[in-house]
Amino acid sequence: MEVSDISINHMREPIGYDFAGPIRIEFAARLDGEGEHTDVLKRAVISESETVYDSRWQQYEDNVFDVALDLSPRTRYTVTVMLKDGENEIEGTTFFETGKMDEPFAGSWIGNPDKDLQNTLLRRRFETGKHVASARLYVTGLGLYEAYLDGEKIGDEYLAPGTTAYDKLVQVQTYDLSDTVTGNDFAAKPHELLFSLADGWYKGNFGFDGGRDAIYGDRQMAIAELRLRYDDGSEKVIATDPSWETTSGKVTKSAIYYGEDYDDTIQVGNWQPAVTVDHPTDMLADRLSPPITIDEYLPVKEIITTPAGETVLDFGQNQAGWPEFFNREPKGTTVTLQVGEILQNGNFYRDNLREARAALKYTSDGEEKWVRPHFTYYGYRYVKVTGNTKPVKAEDFRAAVMFSKMDVTGGIETDNPKVNRLLSNILWSQKSNFFDVPTDCPQRDERLGWSGDADVFSATAVLNMDAYAFYKKYAKDMGIEQAQHDGMLTMYAPAMGVDDGGAAVWGDAATIVPWNVFEAYGDPAILRQNYRAMKSWVDWIGKATKTKNLWTGCFQFGDWLSMDGENPAMPTGRTDEDFIASVYYFYSSSIVARSAKLLGHDEDAEHYASQAKAIKAAIAKEYITANGRLAIDTQTAYALALYFDLVPEDQKQRVLADLVTRLDKDNNHLKTGFVGTPLICQVLSDNGQHKLATQIFLNEDFPSWLYEVNLGATTVWERWNSVLADGSMNPAGMNSLNHYSIGAIMEWVYRYVLGIAGHEDGYRTVALAPQFDYRLKHVRGHYRSSYGDLRVEYQLESDARHTVTLDVEVPFGQSVTVKLPRSRNAEINVNGQVVSQPLVLTNGTYHIAYRPDEDYIEHYNLDMPAAALMADKELLGQLEPINGVFGFLQQDGNLNNFGSLSLVKMNTMFPFVNISTQDFGKIKAIMDKTPLESERRFLDERRSL
Repeated sequence: MEVSDISINHMREPIGYDFAGPIRIEFAARLDGEGEHTDVLKRAVISESETVYDSRWQQYEDNVFDVALDLSPRTRYTVTVMLKDGENEIEGTTFFETGKMDEPFAGSWIGNPDKDLQNTLLRRRFETGKHVASARLYVTGLGLYEAYLDGEKIGDEYLAPGTTAYDKLVQVQTYDLSDTVTGNDFAAKPHELLFSLADGWYKGNFGFDGGRDAIYGDRQMAIAELRLRYDDGSEKVIATDPSWETTSGKVTKSAIYYGEDYDDTIQVGNWQPAVTVDHPTDMLADRLSPPITIDEYLPVKEIITTPAGETVLDFGQNQAGWPEFFNREPKGTTVTLQVGEILQNGNFYRDNLREARAALKYTSDGEEKWVRPHFTYYGYRYVKVTGNTKPVKAEDFRAAVMFSKMDVTGGIETDNPKVNRLLSNILWSQKSNFFDVPTDCPQRDERLGWSGDADVFSATAVLNMDAYAFYKKYAKDMGIEQAQHDGMLTMYAPAMGVDDGGAAVWGDAATIVPWNVFEAYGDPAILRQNYRAMKSWVDWIGKATKTKNLWTGCFQFGDWLSMDGENPAMPTGRTDEDFIASVYYFYSSSIVARSAKLLGHDEDAEHYASQAKAIKAAIAKEYITANGRLAIDTQTAYALALYFDLVPEDQKQRVLADLVTRLDKDNNHLKTGFVGTPLICQVLSDNGQHKLATQIFLNEDFPSWLYEVNLGATTVWERWNSVLADGSMNPAGMNSLNHYSIGAIMEWVYRYVLGIAGHEDGYRTVALAPQFDYRLKHVRGHYRSSYGDLRVEYQLESDARHTVTLDVEVPFGQSVTVKLPRSRNAEINVNGQVVSQPLVLTNGTYHIAYRPDEDYIEHYNLDMPAAALMADKELLGQLEPINGVFGFLQQDGNLNNFGSLSLVKMNTMFPFVNISTQDFGKIKAIMDKTPLESERRFLDERRSL
């Protein structure tokens, strides 16, 4: 028995965070023996110097305690969680610690008299005088800062305090320095606390379409207090004030897009008194953001000498962070590292970075040591090295992979290496773009918190990684912008001084992101935090639209980057923009209605539910006939109609058939953009067309997900064809090679391939319903919720019985209801025993085996294209003796399917064929028993093993 992974507000041992609202305690547990353990009791105790909360023993129903608690600033609280199972009792402990809360800083903002410095240094020398028991540093800076104690960097966080609308929110970081200051040696020596500052997002050039300078302010500054608590209980506070000193540092130029120039030959001196900066403090708040940290270091995979004679390092993986190198250069040598995502004709290439310089220029002081940037970051795979006088060695370079600190919670592997590479690419793109806000790309002169990208990917993101705290902060960013724009959400948040916005899907992130996060974690706190903003977004649409109960007359992105538009220069696609907007007006109204009901706002719940109903009726009247025919013949329009239940149940088959027909006309390839791509496979699998969904997913020619993989992608691209088939960049431009939006397909893989089809209450109950397809015969994966890791693995066997085996590991506290496809008449064997359905699994490891009512080896049939039949020599060999078959197949070029005509019509249209009824029956029988060529190869491989 064990209690583990105790989280506080979805974080482990959080220090200095915003703990407004109830404290939510969650935990995982391991109990010996399979089964529900129905008599288990749980208890939580929170203490400071004494107990401040005790839940008492209560029946275990879930792994959650929601505690309303009056908290004090700068206080550590110990949390103990206990379980009792009969005579056995176990416990686990953790802590959380408050920051400044509403307590004013003891100090003030300080800076350098010269507000134009590129790198402001601020220092304070001090002595402790006696033995220190503990220490905390509360600090923030504008724009970015790093803190040092006696020359050593404090903490493992970079690019603090993160990206916010700095005139409305500046996050304060709390650092526990106790391990550093409590030794006897520390009390005996003088010390120096130093802050190094640069422009960052606050003052440096940033923003779309050329960017702007000094968006939020025109000078660097910091505010801090170091609190030393002595053994005798007394305290010393060292706060920022005019007693500090300041000078210029070694960073000669730094900006997010520019990169960084660092001159190590500069002798830092000329210290002078710091000046107090008259800057507000009312926007200071305890942090929400997870810290940006270095997750791992990637080694150089290859040193390339290009045809142009360049020295280029290939790290083998597109990612975000910065390159570091071990300096061996003599004093005065300037080494420059430029970054890029791809080679062109074997040469270094950076044109898709647009105006972003994206380089590190370092001037050596002659000392051998590791060198890194400080106040910028890059998106890259390749690094071009120039200016070096020493040979370039692979071991002297490494790529620091950076992103907002989040645990990876999910993952999937299949027997298809290309699919595995795609799923890896999606996770890499998520990491690369979760940089305090969900950005659109990490490499070029953009890197903005685009709301549309965040919206469409959020349901995938919360499966891949524990993103609750990350999205809680981003939702705050969105709410800040809405408050400045009468409820309208800007195109990106923070808005970086730009007021544009109000488009469907992009603006609907205001409702969809909090809702998706709530559904994933089961914690209504995210809805409470954002309820006012969610309402204000829907209300803004009502004021902005030109048509009652529809959303018309506003700027829209449409189905962004879709490929079915009449004008290739317009990436908004052919799906009616007002239709898309109205559908999301309906969906956001529905979300607000459901949120209001959950939060007890009954009057609002009734109002927005009624509004959603009226919008849905107006959409049907405008765009859908009485017989269920959609007025817009696009993949995205059909997907929206099915996904959002815009047609009655008895009309769904009509819309589904029209979608299948549309896809057939498009050669079963996607033409969807941001809106349709995340939904198309889901609605197919949801409505009995999983085979077609899998075919679309596994397509390898353009446009498809695996097209990118075949061209060597290690992350997801912005466009389906950011790189053309010959390896050249798309001349249309706007070609980020690290852009997660179309990676939203991974939600479909989790839900329909792996089978985690549904859940409630933060995964307390789970519906497991994999939809099998023989093109993905072996699949395994997992999702770790607060209850623990749910693991699933299955194999579609090719033995004589065509057995399916399914292994499931269920953590304690979770209940998994398994729905096995094609099992109506099957004998289900679980851990060696025959069981009946429904199959409910709790707390344990289970091996399930059964023979489906129909096997999963696909066979030829009369509805397949003639071209597919002609391509299979073995099948043709079986059909050859039948009179007239070849003649019909060869003449079938204008017919979609072999079986699209009856026998009578075949002989009428092609009299030379003369296929008898008996021959027609033979053809059908041969096809029905002949496996597809690809699956026949699989059977042969299995037999050989």
